[in-house]
Amino acid sequence: MAKYTDEDIRNCKKVTLKIAGDYLGISHLAVGVGMRNNLLPIGFAIHNEERDCRFSESWSYHIVPDRLIAYKHGTISEVHVENIEKSLNTMVDEFGKLRQELLFILSENSEQKI
Repeated sequence: MAKYTDEDIRNCKKVTLKIAGDYLGISHLAVGVGMRNNLLPIGFAIHNEERDCRFSESWSYHIVPDRLIAYKHGTISEVHVENIEKSLNTMVDEFGKLRQELLFILSENSEQKI
């Protein structure tokens, strides 16, 4: 496992599951499972249900460097994280609704052209 410093993590363009795992001293698989099950509050695991039937991997991950560093040092506030995650879940739900509405409008427009 590579050794990463806090500064290395802050300077990463994208913190991958592997980098986060190496930094925390756990496997990248454990990072992914922890994020998917809301046990590792270092970022966001987003499940794309539409990709389930077309691709074997249907999860996307976004690891926030400062949250990863705070988690490692035990300084992350669970209440703060929960509030952020609730807000993000609300945003994701709203974007999903907007997407459905847009698809409906686009399908109506294509039917009118025929």
